[in-house]
Amino acid sequence: MPDLRAELEKISREVGQFLKSERSSIAKSDIIFKGRANDLVSRADKEAEVMFVSALEKLIPESGFVAEEGTSQKIGAAYNWIIDPLDGTTNYLYGIPCYCTSVALQKGDDLILGVIYDPERDECFSASTGEGAFLNGDPIHVSTETLAAHSLVATGFPYDNKGKQMAYLEVLANVNAATRGIRRLGSAALDMAYVACGRFDAFYEYGLQPWDCAAGAVIVREAGGLITNFHGGEEFLKIRTMVCGNKAIHAALLPLLNFWE
Repeated sequence: MPDLRAELEKISREVGQFLKSERSSIAKSDIIFKGRANDLVSRADKEAEVMFVSALEKLIPESGFVAEEGTSQKIGAAYNWIIDPLDGTTNYLYGIPCYCTSVALQKGDDLILGVIYDPERDECFSASTGEGAFLNGDPIHVSTETLAAHSLVATGFPYDNKGKQMAYLEVLANVNAATRGIRRLGSAALDMAYVACGRFDAFYEYGLQPWDCAAGAVIVREAGGLITNFHGGEEFLKIRTMVCGNKAIHAALLPLLNFWE
């Protein structure tokens, strides 16, 4: 698994640097709306996904893909790659340097490998089951903060399920009052990577797709953190509510997230 992680890190760096090099050349004509005006995809997303699929097929030929832009519909019997070729597309298109690639490997129902790469900072977060979590090769761990009042928490604003917006804003106010503050980067994968290395104490959001959080889940878990749905259950990919953090701040946030039925 360490060898496979190293290969995925290499591929992620190559794709990430491609995205960085392409950022200044993306035109408005390259932007597509995926059903909603605030859900964007660009030529760069699609080309980056093609690069990932082509390279990952060579690593595990029998593997399948769960990819945001639908480049491959192949489903593997045992192994499937979960790919977000560009997390933070809106940031990317607006010239905001907060975006990344995010790839996880799933064996059956288990997430066993994850790599998140930020090309703007040249930061590569990676982890595989039982091997720990790393940032550019150095071990990382979640924060040791135990007091919610001293914690820094990240969140995001979902594109869909508008019926939950008012309840979510109330939760936002409650979390803001209970903590040192809230940040919203616009990239769920980077939010989770930052939890894993202790920059954030926790992160929560609803409406995430598997490719948004699969790699981050492996990295947070291997960095010593907890990741559950809003009710504390292990299933978060299908339910699409997710909170992660160190054990103390995760526990402090759960009672504030009970708006989700």
